[in-house]
Order: sequence, then C-alpha cells, then structure tokens
Amino acid sequence: MSFNQVTLMGNLVRDPEIKFTDTGNPVGSFSIALNDTWKDKQGERQEYVNYIDCEVWGKTAESISEYFKKGDPIIISGSLKQQRWQDKETDQKRSKVVVRVHGFTFIPRTRQKAEEVEGPTYEVSTEAPPF
Repeated sequence: MSFNQVTLMGNLVRDPEIKFTDTGNPVGSFSIALNDTWKDKQGERQEYVNYIDCEVWGKTAESISEYFKKGDPIIISGSLKQQRWQDKETDQKRSKVVVRVHGFTFIPRTRQKAEEVEGPTYEVSTEAPPF
C-alpha cells in the first residue's frame, strides 16, 4: 500500500513554460522556491531555499501559464514523480523527482518585501540546518 500526495506553497522561480504534445495536449513546467527559516543557537536568522520542479498537464497547465509569472506565490497539490533518463554526454543514468501538479490555489500577492516577513521560527541544538 502506498500514498503519494503533496501540497506545497512557494513562489515561482521563473515564468511557467507551456508546450504541446504531438496530439495537442498542453504540458507545462515551472519551478517554485520553498524558503525554510529558523534561528540558530546565537539567535540569528538562517534561511535555506529548496527549489522544486513541477509539471502540469491539460487545462491546469494553460491556466497556470496564463495567470502566473516569476515571483508569484502559489499553492500546488499533486503527486511525486521520478523522471529517469540516460545522460547523452556521460552515458550515466540520471533521475530527479518532480511534482506532477493536479491542482493549484491563487494566493494574494502582498506588497511587503520578503525580508520584512517573518517565517516560522524554531530553535535548533546545532548550527547545521534542520533537514
């Protein structure tokens, strides 16, 4: 038995790209940034950014491509998909995990600068990021 569902909130790293398959089915791709902030032992704010690649199909791809641009906040829901391929230059097997987006939610954009917004804060016992 398995369960493959993910919901993420972040900001688009680049404008969504949309292409069409040979049969005319729209497929889109974009990346979102997820910021993780915490305070270290000295009380100084630390931040780590995760970049997540996303793929989206059909009308959802068209909607995201039409209404979102680089920097926009978004909530996405979907499932994880591992993409595998053979590197043509090195002949090595490669893979990466992407989110296959099934749905999304608009988030109102604030006028506040990112550095003025406090993220979730928690204490850590070492100086290493907690991940």
